[in-house]
Amino acid sequence: MRFKYLLLPVLSVFIFITTDAQGHLKTGIWRGALKNSAGNELPFNFEVKENAGGQQLIVMNGAERIKVTGIKFKGDSVLFRMPLFNSEFKLRSNGAGLTGKWIKHYADRDMSMDFSAEPGQSWRFFKAAEKPAFNITGRWSATFGEDGKKDIRVGEFKQVGAHVTGTFLTTTGDDRYLEGTVAGNKLYLSTFDGGHAFLFIAEIKDQKTLLNGKDQSEYSEVTNWTAAADANAKLPDAYSLTYLKPGYKKIAFSFPDLNGEKVSLSDPRFKNKVVIVQMLGSWCPNCMDETPYLVSYYKKFHAKGVEVIGLAYERTSDFEKSKPLIQAVKNKFNVPYPLLITGYTMYHDDPMKSLPMLADYKGFPTTIIIDKKGVVRKIHTGFSGPGTGKYYTEFKDEFEKLTENLLAEK
Repeated sequence: MRFKYLLLPVLSVFIFITTDAQGHLKTGIWRGALKNSAGNELPFNFEVKENAGGQQLIVMNGAERIKVTGIKFKGDSVLFRMPLFNSEFKLRSNGAGLTGKWIKHYADRDMSMDFSAEPGQSWRFFKAAEKPAFNITGRWSATFGEDGKKDIRVGEFKQVGAHVTGTFLTTTGDDRYLEGTVAGNKLYLSTFDGGHAFLFIAEIKDQKTLLNGKDQSEYSEVTNWTAAADANAKLPDAYSLTYLKPGYKKIAFSFPDLNGEKVSLSDPRFKNKVVIVQMLGSWCPNCMDETPYLVSYYKKFHAKGVEVIGLAYERTSDFEKSKPLIQAVKNKFNVPYPLLITGYTMYHDDPMKSLPMLADYKGFPTTIIIDKKGVVRKIHTGFSGPGTGKYYTEFKDEFEKLTENLLAEK
C-alpha cells in the first residue's frame, strides 16, 4: 500500500472457509492468490497444521511466520481470527480448493479482491519455472514513479538458485518480507500479511540493471520502477527528515489512554526520565514491527530510567472506534507502556496538528527521543524492521547506544 505516511488497522481478520468432510482443512502447504484489477495474481503460501488445540494456519513470507490459532468450525464454515489488521476472507470450497473474496475494511468503505487457494502446492509464482539467467543478490538503488513523483528506495535481495527473498527500504520503513523467484530474465516478488498485498515484477537486463518494473500492490495501484545495482546505495538520514520548528526545544500533549485517563509528559512518572514517544497506527506494518522491539527495549531500559509512550493515529478520530484497534495492539504484543488515543487521524496534516511544534512530518512510525530535561534530542522517521536484516541490527545498536548516552548525562 502506498500513502503519504507509511501506513497500516489492528483488529482482526476473519476468514470463512468451507471445510472438508471431516470438518477440517487439509493439512500441509497451500498456495493462495489474490487477483488485482488488471487480472494479475498476488500469490502467497500458507500452511495448515494440527496442534493440541485444533488446527493452526501459518502465513509464510520469507522468514516471516504469521500464526493463526483458535480456529472455530461451524457447519461447513470455519472462522479464522488473525491477530492484526481489519480485513476478512469469505470463501467456499470448489472441490479442488477455495474461492471467494478478500475484503479489507476502511473507516468509510470496503475494498475487495478475488481470492483462490489450492492445497498441496508449495510453489509461489511457477510450478515449473524457467532457469534463472541472473543472480540479483546484493543492494540496489531503486526509483519508483516518474517525473515529479519519484520515490527513491534501496532494494536488498538474496537469491539462492531461483528463490529470492529481501525487501525495499524506504524513508518511512520498508516493504517487509518479500519472497519470490527469478525465472529467465524476470523477477517476481510478493508478500501478504493479512492487511496488505504487495507484488513487484521487473525485467533483468543484466547483472546490474532492472527495467520495466511494475509495483502492482493492492487492488488497482500500479507504479513503474527501475533499479541499478549499487553496493553503496543508501537513504537520507532518518534523523534528518522531521524536526522541531524554530523556537521549540520541547513537545507537549495530553491524550487519553485506553481507560480514558489523560496522560501528559508533565506527569510525575516522566520527570527526570529519558522518554521515547512512538507515533504509530494499528494499520501501519512498520509500526507493528517497531512495537515488539520497543516492548523488549522498554523491558531492558525501564529500570535504568527510560519511559515509552505510544501515540496512536487511526483512520477515525472517534475514541470508541479507535479503542478496540489499539487494545488489539496492546494485547498482541503485551505492551507494558501507555498507548494513548490522540483523536487525530493518519491522514493529511493531522499528526502535525496534534503536535504543532513538529515540522515536515514524513510518515509512520516516527519516534521522538527526549532527554532527562524534557528536551527533544532526536526525531527518527520510519523503522527498518527484522525483514531488513543488518539494517535492523544497525538501528538497534545505534538507538540503544544513544539511550545509554542520554542516561549517563547529568
